[in-house]
Amino acid sequence: MKFQLKKIVAVVVIAISLFSCSNNEEIITGEGNLKLEFDNTYGTANFAFNTEYTNSNGEKIKATQLKYIVSNIVLTKADGTTFTYPKSSSYFIVDEATLASQILNLSAIPAGDYVGVKFGIGVDRAQWELGATGQGDFLAAAQTASMMWNWTGGYKFVNFEGSFTSPTVTTARNYRVHTGKTMVNNVENYNYAEIAITFPSIAKVRTTITPQVHILADAKKVIDGTNKIVLSEGTTADIMGGARLALVTANLASMFTIDHVHND
Repeated sequence: MKFQLKKIVAVVVIAISLFSCSNNEEIITGEGNLKLEFDNTYGTANFAFNTEYTNSNGEKIKATQLKYIVSNIVLTKADGTTFTYPKSSSYFIVDEATLASQILNLSAIPAGDYVGVKFGIGVDRAQWELGATGQGDFLAAAQTASMMWNWTGGYKFVNFEGSFTSPTVTTARNYRVHTGKTMVNNVENYNYAEIAITFPSIAKVRTTITPQVHILADAKKVIDGTNKIVLSEGTTADIMGGARLALVTANLASMFTIDHVHND
């Protein structure tokens, strides 16, 4: 009798335990928001205008402008599925001179555990091929921000400008680095870049939690990344086309890293 009673008690305890575990499992439903914060640096230093930085070529750089277009955001969940942010709302201009532009507020994100993000630097060809009338409000925003040459020339994907000196250039000379669509010998090079990065910890999008993903954008990598661009070479320090622009575009792949994720 005592043995049977013990068996009954054990079964009850197990049942209660299983019921308790199932009740503790989080049920994730609804939608929430997520913020992507772009924090510009120069190497390990905080980025600031008119501040001197030395690159690996011995050139001393001062910047007066740093802007880039972030587009086509895709978020990856822990289970491997993805959420593509609506294309019509997925074009942003990050401007070092405008603090509010450095945080992208993404809304109506399906609740879930997110582990990575993919985004473009620039405006993708398919969007540009919709023509001027197909750009929505972003065309006017890009024009106001000086992120276009003209409609035929297209968008400036990255706009990085300033001045520099070097051992061979002792009087400050201006430089301008503008990436975007170019034509070389009647061959179009679009120079749109895609960036994919994994979060160091889970971004928990919930109806009551808005994660903020802190992304470091290293401006040094624009011309001093895998490919080293020597500004003092040649007759001009403007990089807006040609072989050097392709090297700059390739550098963008390592410009962005995740510092940390806040789950508030």
